[in-house]
Amino acid sequence: METSKTRLGAVHPSTVMSMANLASTYRNQGRWEEAEKLEVQVKTSKTKLGVDYPLTLTSMANLASTYINQGRWERPRSCSCR
Repeated sequence: METSKTRLGAVHPSTVMSMANLASTYRNQGRWEEAEKLEVQVKTSKTKLGVDYPLTLTSMANLASTYINQGRWERPRSCSCR
């Protein structure tokens, strides 16, 4: 991943995919804080890749999942769901 960042740049799709894959590995191992750090970096790629880019959408969902697993989720005030 670091080599990819150096050679291709931090927002190159291949680099972003590498970061997302490593974050996924961390999530699967229960390493939530490490996963979160990478997922936040991947999420920032939406500026360059666009909000509709599939990897951007997946990374946002993965970050939300990490927050939920960390107990950092609360129902929005406007939500009427129970």
